Amino acid sequence: QVQLVESGGGLVQAGGSLRLSCAASGRISSINFMGWYRQAPGKQRELVARISGSDTTTYADTVKGRFTISRDNAKNTVYLQMNSLKPEDTAVYYCNANIRSQDTWGFADYWGQGTQVTVSS
Repeated sequence: QVQLVESGGGLVQAGGSLRLSCAASGRISSINFMGWYRQAPGKQRELVARISGSDTTTYADTVKGRFTISRDNAKNTVYLQMNSLKPEDTAVYYCNANIRSQDTWGFADYWGQGTQVTVSS
């Protein structure tokens, strides 16, 4: 069984910073993409940032230059450093990873439980 556990959300004032972490655990054989999505009330879940196994990164236009995604393959962990936060960044942030477990032949998408980020103006 594979699990993703997030940490690092919270309440911050506009202009502040937060760092999210997401650790994958369980019977993991290989991890492909890892990334972060977010969902604000009344809106669809959207991609924030994603990083490949070769460290190629993709960012939503709304966070480019403010957020940085990174990963530690030895720890099966992905990070999201969020700087210059804005009230419109307020959402539940979800970790996502494309993982091949030791019990399956192919890759599958796994999701964390979500962590709340609230930015006050």
